Amino acid sequence: MKNLANDINPGEIWRHYKGKNYRIIALSLHSEDLSPYVVYEALYENPISKIWHRPLALFLGSLQVNGNVVSRFIKLDSDL
Repeated sequence: MKNLANDINPGEIWRHYKGKNYRIIALSLHSEDLSPYVVYEALYENPISKIWHRPLALFLGSLQVNGNVVSRFIKLDSDL
């Protein structure tokens, strides 16, 4: 799965386009169709859930915000 996930590795910190940071916990596969997922942890207090998962394609995807195309998540430098 490493080649599917490009440079996503457990322990890395990624920032969501809305500004909150998340730590990668693992890369996983869906048990039915083997599609890749990213499992990650919110690095802030979140009353809904601390652990999240998202299809890899959505995690690495982009979207339009205020007329601009932005990455949904960006990897932060390892020294942050």
